[in-house]
Amino acid sequence: MGASSGSRLSGMQKQVLGLYRGFLRAARSKSPEDRHKIESFISDEFRSNAKQVDRKNFLYIEYLLLRGKKQHDQLKSRNTVGLLAVNISVFQAN
Repeated sequence: MGASSGSRLSGMQKQVLGLYRGFLRAARSKSPEDRHKIESFISDEFRSNAKQVDRKNFLYIEYLLLRGKKQHDQLKSRNTVGLLAVNISVFQAN
């Protein structure tokens, strides 16, 4: 996942990685069992989206970033102990 051998990340890629790191940091403030659940959920969501979302579908990626930022803000709250997955299907014209 690193940017080795001189490749540079785009601005959007940096945002995604920053959001991922932010989720992991926020998970550290939760109980050990909640932290493990959150980290697993976040990892699964990011991997799933990396495989399923077309890298050129910038509007949908921006939507996912916006939704992720809102979930991240909620997770940072002391009262929040986990996240809920919401599956959204997107019609992609060929």
